[in-house]
Amino acid sequence: MSMDMHDSLAQCLADARRQPLQTLPHELVPQDQQAAFAVQHQTLTLLKQDIAGWKVGAKSFDGPIQGAPLPGDRMLASGATVVRADQQLLGLELEIAFKFNRVFEPFSGPHPEATVLAAIGEMLATIELVATRYAQWPEVDKLAQLADLQNHGALICGQAIPYEADFPFLGPAISFEFEGSKIFTGIPANPAGDPRRLLTWLVNHGIAQGLAIGGDTVITTGSYTGLWLPEAPGTVCGKIAGLPEVKLVLL
Repeated sequence: MSMDMHDSLAQCLADARRQPLQTLPHELVPQDQQAAFAVQHQTLTLLKQDIAGWKVGAKSFDGPIQGAPLPGDRMLASGATVVRADQQLLGLELEIAFKFNRVFEPFSGPHPEATVLAAIGEMLATIELVATRYAQWPEVDKLAQLADLQNHGALICGQAIPYEADFPFLGPAISFEFEGSKIFTGIPANPAGDPRRLLTWLVNHGIAQGLAIGGDTVITTGSYTGLWLPEAPGTVCGKIAGLPEVKLVLL
């Protein structure tokens, strides 16, 4: 995939914030992850957005990891309001996110897991709003979805608290409700297992691209609840035992 193709797909995805992309030309489908990552960053450049967060995840305990940078204008505080009609797709997931107490400088690594885990400073509950710029989702190439910020719409962030290494990350007690009614009744589990295992990949992925990772950056690490698709306006409340709750108002 040439740089011209990167730029073309990034422009399509930036434009699709206003009008969903009806079809994706075959020649614009990224050929590998590196091409998809390049499109992610070019899209943020076209949107004139700095990286204010990251989403990172895996589909199994030992499976491959993927991530995407998150634009600053879609990082929202708990209690934020989102208009459902503004989204091509609107799905919600309850997650745990982290902040580091240091900055990993560009091209400084690779860093071992022990160094990365020692740098976790805070943790918080988040609700990720899953969205897409493709009208034909989910019948869209996986690398094209990765290029589209891994189907990211917004991240609603609860209040952060100091990191607790002995927190039950594999299966925390949770509550996910819409207008007071439960929208998740299963056993909470992150498909990646302990979400902290994703952080080392992200640090080394970011700094290899010449990006600083850390500071106020929020890193959300995948769903404990799966994807829920709301069909009406109302208030969504996510609670992970031991963390301040996070809320989202849908109009």
